[in-house]
Amino acid sequence: MEIDREDGRRPNQLRPLACSRNILHRPHGSASWSQGDTKVLAAVYGPKPGTRKNENPEKACFEVIWKPKSGQIGKAEKEYEMILKKTIQSICVLTVNPNTTTSVIIQVVHDDGSLLPCAINAACAALVDAGIPMKHLAVAICCCLADSGYVVLDPNKLEEKKMTAFAYLVFPNTTLSVLPEVEGEPVEHGIITSVTHGVMSVDDYFLCVENGRAATASLSAFFRKNFQQTQGAV
Repeated sequence: MEIDREDGRRPNQLRPLACSRNILHRPHGSASWSQGDTKVLAAVYGPKPGTRKNENPEKACFEVIWKPKSGQIGKAEKEYEMILKKTIQSICVLTVNPNTTTSVIIQVVHDDGSLLPCAINAACAALVDAGIPMKHLAVAICCCLADSGYVVLDPNKLEEKKMTAFAYLVFPNTTLSVLPEVEGEPVEHGIITSVTHGVMSVDDYFLCVENGRAATASLSAFFRKNFQQTQGAV
């Protein structure tokens, strides 16, 4: 028996996806990403000469600036900036533009759940639009653990409040990877970023990983279709 979701989706069903690139004129790259009613804009400026203090000048540097829909940035947004920066550093080629800084601006348009994965997906699309050298794209997803033990993917805001724990997972987009193997393992077996909140058992965590990885096929296919449509329109 499957858990019933208030919006009628199956536990592993994602909300409708939408992505547009090159939507802003001033940045070097930009994108909007929507999952259901959650929408984020991402803008990329750079690379610009010079690196920030405490950064390695022999590699490309990235900075992430998170802008909430309203109000001041808080502890949660600072954590989002750190997670997004580490994720970007993992997927970008840092040796191509040494001693430069690229700024990634995230603007929250509306938050109806799964905000951080939505922002990561938007940032990846904007980095591609800006022509930033990347090892592979990333696809991000939120996996929630319900009281009943079911794993629910891509929760909305109401569902997030009812969940006992959740995990933000970022996987390589295998359809657009330029690295077929990492230390003898196929890229699709890896996890780029994993962040958990709440309490879950090891078995529950691996169940989240399994369900999340299975769902990335549809995310990867959406990325590929979106990029092909954009290239065909040029």
